[in-house]
Amino acid sequence: MMKNMTLTQIAKACNGNLFFDKDYDGREISGVVMDSRLVEKDYIFIATVGERVDGHSFINEVFDKGAIAVICEKAPRNPKGPYILVENSLIALKNIAIWYRMQLDIKVVGITGSVGKTSTKEFISAVLSMKYNVLKTEGNYNNEIGLPLTILKIRDNHHIAVLEMGISDFGEMHRLSEIAKPDICVLTNIGYCHLENLGTRQGILKAKSEIFDFMKEDGKIILNGDDDMLATIKKFKGIIPITFGFGKNNDIYATNIKADGLYGSTCDIHAKNCLIQANIPLPGEHMILNALAATLVGITLDMTYEDISSGIEMVKPLGGRSNIIRQEKRTIIDDCYNANPVSMKAAIDLLTKADTRKVAILGDMFELGKEEKELHEEIGAYVSAKAIDTLICVGKLASYLYDEASKSFQGTLLYYENREELIKELPSITKEGDTILVKASHGMGLENVVKALLI
Repeated sequence: MMKNMTLTQIAKACNGNLFFDKDYDGREISGVVMDSRLVEKDYIFIATVGERVDGHSFINEVFDKGAIAVICEKAPRNPKGPYILVENSLIALKNIAIWYRMQLDIKVVGITGSVGKTSTKEFISAVLSMKYNVLKTEGNYNNEIGLPLTILKIRDNHHIAVLEMGISDFGEMHRLSEIAKPDICVLTNIGYCHLENLGTRQGILKAKSEIFDFMKEDGKIILNGDDDMLATIKKFKGIIPITFGFGKNNDIYATNIKADGLYGSTCDIHAKNCLIQANIPLPGEHMILNALAATLVGITLDMTYEDISSGIEMVKPLGGRSNIIRQEKRTIIDDCYNANPVSMKAAIDLLTKADTRKVAILGDMFELGKEEKELHEEIGAYVSAKAIDTLICVGKLASYLYDEASKSFQGTLLYYENREELIKELPSITKEGDTILVKASHGMGLENVVKALLI
């Protein structure tokens, strides 16, 4: 059951009108969902009106599945159980999560940044799991719908929640911070994401810094000290940030870095006059930064250096995020979940570590605003300076990347307007033994290219 979550209290938390009989008075719920397919016994179902489906049409169905009540914007006809009538179901979800968070005696680690939120979350969760029972954000549940749903999954047996917090506009992080009320805030970097709404890197910094707005008074701020924008944060409400990075000016830093191609790397982590020898199983220099962030969180939460080192070794890759797929015919770097200039360059650098023929399939990067042409051209110039054998550009915006690369790229250079055209020709343009990077914003759907390569 969920702590202090009775129908009466929930209705009060979301300013709703509760319609029920006395048989339900005082009963606690066991879960909250917005997907009728996920309803279990004593769950609350929140009905919302979506672009394609109206959740209100499933109200009686969820009662048949064992739901204890529904939250809805329209009073149901002949309901089979209690319902809470609200003006806006999504606002109700947020307010319920805010109230529930206040009942919980649990540490919350909030993670944000332009790049690396998810992989940093995985490192931090793996480290903390060596000592604590951890709940972490799953999938893309990092926004104003996903975050409250994640909060509402916390139970008494959880010690720590590790929450990814993603935004695209001003004010969003303020609202997420109000829901999460983080004890520890981790910021990975300030890159070129969501420029359509946030305008500049300064705007991104301002928007991301809203994570501090509802941080606990005795909270901790953990920053990438090598990031020029984050380095400007010297103090917030009397809290001095703790920093990580490659520079020795940081509170913890890495030396003696030894890369093992696509198999990861090892390094020495210097922390509080102690040396942690880390074996990082995921490739790329950025993964070392993730390990450093996880180390700082672990130290902050009283973990031993031995457990921190063991946790780093336990990290697993996620599909679509620098996931190395090794086959007899080829190796695929599946990194098509999202893309921006910083992550695109990191993925290209990762591809160069392969000791085989190298193929880069690069698609559009979205939400770059007025600079989208120049930023795609920048990637075209960047990849042209690398030892890549074949460059394949896919999509409307990727045409700018292609045009720039055509000025100096030394290998085979190809362009396709869409992924369907590319998929048809994959057998003729790839070879056995290739290492193939697939990278683009999620909306490009290049996971279908990965699937085609796996056949």
